[in-house]
Amino acid sequence: MGEGIFFSKLSRYTMIVPQTIRETLVREALFSTHQWRISEKPFYLPPQLQQEIESLGRILLQFYRAINLLYSQSVAGKMPHWIAELMDYGKPSWLVELQRHRLFKNALPKVIRPDLLLTSDGLRLTELDSVPGGIGILAALQKIYLGESAMQKGFASIFEPNATVKIVVSEESASYRSEMEYLARELGADRFQVVDEYHTDFPDGCSVYRFFELFDLPNIPCARNLFERALKKEITITPPPKPVLEEKLWLALLWNRTLRDFWRQELGNHFYEKMLKLVPRTWILNPEPLPYHAEHPELGIHDWSELAEFSQSERELVIKVSGFSENAWGSRGVWVGSDLPKKEWAHIVEESLEQFSTSPRLLMRFANSKTIPASWYDFDTGTTREMNARVRLCPYYFVQGEQQTQARALHHGTLATLCADDKKLIHGMSEAILLPAVSYSQAE
Repeated sequence: MGEGIFFSKLSRYTMIVPQTIRETLVREALFSTHQWRISEKPFYLPPQLQQEIESLGRILLQFYRAINLLYSQSVAGKMPHWIAELMDYGKPSWLVELQRHRLFKNALPKVIRPDLLLTSDGLRLTELDSVPGGIGILAALQKIYLGESAMQKGFASIFEPNATVKIVVSEESASYRSEMEYLARELGADRFQVVDEYHTDFPDGCSVYRFFELFDLPNIPCARNLFERALKKEITITPPPKPVLEEKLWLALLWNRTLRDFWRQELGNHFYEKMLKLVPRTWILNPEPLPYHAEHPELGIHDWSELAEFSQSERELVIKVSGFSENAWGSRGVWVGSDLPKKEWAHIVEESLEQFSTSPRLLMRFANSKTIPASWYDFDTGTTREMNARVRLCPYYFVQGEQQTQARALHHGTLATLCADDKKLIHGMSEAILLPAVSYSQAE
């Protein structure tokens, strides 16, 4: 895979004037709360990488099915009880009861978005989000750069064809409101409407898209009523109110040897091996002591407190808040060990162990993304500038079909985020380039 293939000049897409791009984004109110660098062409992917991304939707949907089953079986006593206990830490009892209700038992998210890093050894999956931002931004970028928006079609496809759709955006998620309003306008204001957490007019038969986090429920006055009406089948709601499906801890349990047979059976050998290749080695920061003769696998330590003594070169590790926390989304609640002074790293390790029973954290091998050449337009100088960049790819899969065995997760677009190579965490900062990804084969 050649480094330069990502920004080849051979393209069926014409160069777009950066000023036109920015003016369009400003007009659509997408450049007010978020700002980023602009490039003149989309981000090109080699055909084999595009195919791998498109096929990943099936694997991730099956992974969601498997974790949903594993949790249910743990609750029922068919699998170890500690699994459900672990996933329920820090959640209010009424929400735990709600997610176990028979009506939501098989409910899965309708939108799946992984964070994929490009490394020298291929893709690495570092996050899995079922309440993702970026849907409206990518829809707009597709329309600007590619002439049409598959994201719009994908989002619309997760709802009944004639249903009224209310997109509830909370204050906590307010920075994403403008992009969801853009999406609603494009899809038709007669059917799609963005509302806030105080909205009460949800007619029978309407579909609700939950663009608010479950940890924030005390600040969402309409939430309890929405959930109660969903239980009465007066409305439908997605993503379902199941915090268990929003925990990052599952990426650690994927590596758990005692669950290996379960994963192989529910994912199949091919999907299981693919997930192990994608997901960096991950551990749960559980402070419970090990037997005197045991070690945490692949780390060579008996007690997690020994992490605090790791040298900088040994700290190619990331600590993350798992879920159900205001720090569990975006770039919040993520600490890269090699970037921190030893004293600060030791404090994060200690804090993580102390908070295990209320807000568990995980430890993940740092995925070192490769560097590629990139270009962006500098509006201050009126020139195109070059930079070495690291890339995060966020493909969006929209789940169609109600029955678990019949549902399909279809790929409708990938958002590429390019940050300067001195940045360890890649996210939508103002210095990043945001682009829609397109197969290189389509550019020939």
